[in-house]
Amino acid sequence: YKVTGVQTCALPIFAKPADWVLTAKVHDLLLCVPGVGAVKAAKLLQQCRVSGSKTVGGLSDRQRSELVALLRK
Repeated sequence: YKVTGVQTCALPIFAKPADWVLTAKVHDLLLCVPGVGAVKAAKLLQQCRVSGSKTVGGLSDRQRSELVALLRK
């Protein structure tokens, strides 16, 4: 799934999250990215095999790298 209009400032939030963002839900943060709505966020999570209730701090290295790679496309 192609994400258009992603600003580069959103990528570090997922790639190297600060302490304050670790408890935020990945789905909620994806909704804040320009060009990503509820349906696209759900498809991105499904493609990366991430639960909808997963927090940023709970992402595995594989999930985190796949998500960042998809957002860069």
